[in-house]
Amino acid sequence: MSEILNRPHITQAGGVFWLLCRVEVGIQSPASGIWKLLTDAKNFPRWNSTVTAIEGEIRDGGRIRVHVPGTERTFRPTISDFLADARMTWTGGFAPLFKGVRTFQLTPQPGGSTTFVMQERFSGLMLPLVKRALPDFGPVFERYASDLKREAERTHA
Repeated sequence: MSEILNRPHITQAGGVFWLLCRVEVGIQSPASGIWKLLTDAKNFPRWNSTVTAIEGEIRDGGRIRVHVPGTERTFRPTISDFLADARMTWTGGFAPLFKGVRTFQLTPQPGGSTTFVMQERFSGLMLPLVKRALPDFGPVFERYASDLKREAERTHA
């Protein structure tokens, strides 16, 4: 999308062995300010209502433990494709059975704003069996993007 979106825009798609959820929003903050929020594991739960804790460092090659509300399950993604102020990828699961790949992309726009895109692709042979147990990621991604936008714009103001 070429225009700056003031509200999160959700896209979802899927097939038998894959599922994708994507959110995009324009944030009135430079990419560097947004990046600081996205990589500060200790303070993540302070601004992000979709995470209760993150253990470990959000850095290239790092492995973190992500705790989310409403479940005792801990997600343990590995971080890669780490380019400061631009992009990173969190990968978890056990391919080819079940794998989740979450990507974060920051694209600077004219006037100092940034387009934020986060998407997660689930895939694997077990997906048809577990798909019904997965939550609807649309509202979660919308809340994640709204929380990020609010905090980035608040700290940038």
